[in-house]
Amino acid sequence: MLEEYEQDNHTGMNVEDMAEGIYGYTSGYPYLVSAICKFLDEEIPELAGFENMASVWTKEGIQEAVKILLNENTPLFDSMVKQLDTFKDLKELIEQLLYRGRKILFSPAEKSLNLGLMFGYFKDDNGRITIANRIFEMYLLNLFIAEDSIKSEIYLYGQDDKNQFIHQGRLDMDLVLEKFVVHFTDIYGDNDEKFLEKYGRKFFLLYLKPIINGTGNYYLEAETRDARRTDVVVDYRGEQFVIELKIWHGNEYNERGKEQLAEYLDYYRLDKGYMVSFNFNRKKEVGVKTITLGDKMIVEAVV
Repeated sequence: MLEEYEQDNHTGMNVEDMAEGIYGYTSGYPYLVSAICKFLDEEIPELAGFENMASVWTKEGIQEAVKILLNENTPLFDSMVKQLDTFKDLKELIEQLLYRGRKILFSPAEKSLNLGLMFGYFKDDNGRITIANRIFEMYLLNLFIAEDSIKSEIYLYGQDDKNQFIHQGRLDMDLVLEKFVVHFTDIYGDNDEKFLEKYGRKFFLLYLKPIINGTGNYYLEAETRDARRTDVVVDYRGEQFVIELKIWHGNEYNERGKEQLAEYLDYYRLDKGYMVSFNFNRKKEVGVKTITLGDKMIVEAVV
């Protein structure tokens, strides 16, 4: 389809890169593929910064199309919300997948799993259940955060702090982590290990959402998401940030996590990454520090 479009319109796009980028968000889901291509063709050329077709059919163009799609009232998303309101166990299962990184093995006897597969929310990934595509994951995460934000103190802090983090159109992620440490420690610093493991990553996402809302997006990287580690990838005005959210399990595990993050930065062709460690060790040093690991710089926040 993209090859035919390029032959007709001569945009100068790299067809293979565009196909890979669109697939990365949609996993080939027909409606989502068509919607992104429609926005690229009809709406993105009207936006500032996309003055010609060569700039539209790019990674940045895809990110803008995804942002538009996630804000659309579509029958697909409306149906998704209604089904989650009806099937509360399914909703709880999805929240555990996204917020807590729970690994859930496929079982044909489990009603909620089968519902998720029937609705197309899940896919069977080598015997383990995952969300079917990145768009669904982003939409569901936005939905849960919107619901949780109503009663979340850390979300309100994110709203209040928002203007501090944007300098000449760029997001100051170092400062985001510094402020998050302060607020999280003030609000939740006395809570126990079980609380941190259950809610820690959720609260960071709640803090981050109002800061980038309307301009940027974020998603959870499925390949690294588990009960101990989750990577969040933030897209903000064409710039990417990789943030590892991890539960503290000793110094050895922590050092291994930094090495894994450095390898992951290579994949994204980035020199700088971020780590938020939820540490229940009473002797921990709360705060933010910068670490050099080979040719990578890692900003680590400990709460």
